[in-house]
Amino acid sequence: MSRRSVLFSPGDRPALLRKAPRTGADTVVFDLEDAVAPEAKPAARESVAGVLGDPAFDPDCEVCVRLNPDPETAKLDAEAVTVVDPRLDSIAVPKAESAGDVRAIHELIADRGYDRPVIALCESAAGILDAEEIAAADPVDAVAFGAEDLAADIGATRTEAGMELSYARQHVVLAAGAAGVDAIDALVTDVGADERLTADAESARRLGYDGKMAIHPDQVEIINEAFSPPPEDVEWAERVLEAAEAAERAGRGVVRVDDEMIDAPLIARAEAILERHEAAGN
Repeated sequence: MSRRSVLFSPGDRPALLRKAPRTGADTVVFDLEDAVAPEAKPAARESVAGVLGDPAFDPDCEVCVRLNPDPETAKLDAEAVTVVDPRLDSIAVPKAESAGDVRAIHELIADRGYDRPVIALCESAAGILDAEEIAAADPVDAVAFGAEDLAADIGATRTEAGMELSYARQHVVLAAGAAGVDAIDALVTDVGADERLTADAESARRLGYDGKMAIHPDQVEIINEAFSPPPEDVEWAERVLEAAEAAERAGRGVVRVDDEMIDAPLIARAEAILERHEAAGN
C-alpha cells in the first residue's frame, strides 16, 4: 500500500468526508481531533459514523479516523465509529508520546472488534524523543511528523526553510526506517503555496519519507507527483535489476550500469524505486 498523500478532512463536514476519496489521495483521514471544535465533536462523531457505516461508501483508498488523544474522549470516538460495521482501515493516534499512548488508544478500537493498524503522530518534544519506541510498537504501521504542534510545544519560530525542526524531521524518518514502517512528513499549511509544497515534498522524499500530510484537496496531486518516482528513475532501476540478474546468472559479482559500478545498496535502492512505482498504481 502506498501512502504518498494523507489527506485530513474535518469530521463535522459530512459532504467533505464523502468527497475526500475522490481527490486521488492514497489515505483519507476523517478527523475528530484538531479540525473539530470541542462543542462540535458529538456531531462530528455522528457524521463520521454515518459515512463509515454507509454500505455505499466503498472508496479505493485507505480510510482512517483520527481519534482524540485523551482516553475519555477517544473512548467516545471509538464507540461512535464502531456502532455500525464501518469501512475503517486504520486509526490515527495524535500527540503520541510513548508506545503506551498508542496501545491505549488502539485498544479502544480493538476491544470493539476492530483491530486496525495505527498511524502515530509524533508532534511534541516527548513524542519526537520517543519516536523509536512509538514506531516499534506492535499496532503502528506508520509514524507522522507533526511540525506545527511541535513548534508550539518547544516555542520554535516556524520558517519556510524549516531548520528549526530539521533534527526532529530527520529523527522521525530514522525511527520509521529502523522499525520498518511508513514515514509521513508534516503539513504545508499555506494551501496556495504550490512551489513551496513541491519543494518541501521533494525534500521529504530525499530524506526518506514515504508521503506527506495534506489539508486541502489541491495539495494531493502535487504530493502524489513528488512521491512518485520519475520515469528516468524507473528506467534506471529496471536496468540495474536486469544487469544484476544477468550478473548473478553468469556468476559475476560486479555489475556495471551506465558507467556506474553497482553494489548491494544501489540494487536495494533500485528495488525500492520499483516498489514505490508499483505501489502508486503504475
